[in-house]
Amino acid sequence: MENATNSPALQLRTSRGLLKMVLLGLVTLGIYPLVVESHIGEELNLIASPHDGKRTMHFCLIYFIFSWLTLGIVFFVWFHRTSNRMGDELKRRGIDYSFSATDFWLWDILGSLIIIGPFIYVAKRMKAMNLINEDYNQKG
Repeated sequence: MENATNSPALQLRTSRGLLKMVLLGLVTLGIYPLVVESHIGEELNLIASPHDGKRTMHFCLIYFIFSWLTLGIVFFVWFHRTSNRMGDELKRRGIDYSFSATDFWLWDILGSLIIIGPFIYVAKRMKAMNLINEDYNQKG
């Protein structure tokens, strides 16, 4: 379903950010980040799957079922894969923003040693998804 301007009828979120994630995460006792990551996985499947043929597992399955079965290792795999898919989609769409699994490993994992690293990763992740969604909202 597309309207006359050739953009999708469904408008995806483009207002995610670090401050919003942290503040709403605190207010909702950690539920908001679960919702955001779930939406990111769904939106990534909507946007990228027709081009790369991959599917991202729903974050709630990862969080509630597979995390304890794998002793948390599944989070590393999920964030690595989604970060790479986001980076690939940015390149495919010609968006000039660098993001990949390298950002996950350097900022979120190694960056935790300097405390602010994971915050930088979340900010980069939110910006990358906002850019992808904005492009999708305009071009489909």
